[in-house]
Amino acid sequence: MEYKIDKPIYLQIADYICSQIIQNNWREDERIPSVRELGILLSVNPNTVFRSFETVEQQGIIYNKRGLGYFVSTDAKQKILDIYKKEFFGNILPEVFEKMKLYDISIDEIIKKYSDFSKTY
Repeated sequence: MEYKIDKPIYLQIADYICSQIIQNNWREDERIPSVRELGILLSVNPNTVFRSFETVEQQGIIYNKRGLGYFVSTDAKQKILDIYKKEFFGNILPEVFEKMKLYDISIDEIIKKYSDFSKTY
């Protein structure tokens, strides 16, 4: 995994955890890799991974079974989508709209590009 400098590593790992769940690589009520295992896999300190686990656990995405490890919550996928949609509509889309206005890009151009993108994705 390549880390970006504009976002804390523990949040990037939290995003990685969420992406594994969204992509169905980690399923509801299944055990996920341990803090140590994920630290080795992602080449980071286990304390950083633990901080990521705490973050997604507080959001109700994973839960800890004492002595057994961390597991994906039953409604984790929907919680993640809700969080990402809120972020998208609250922060990302307004920035896109500002750029569209600045660059004189119409909504019709965006719809065309999105349609082309959807055909290949």
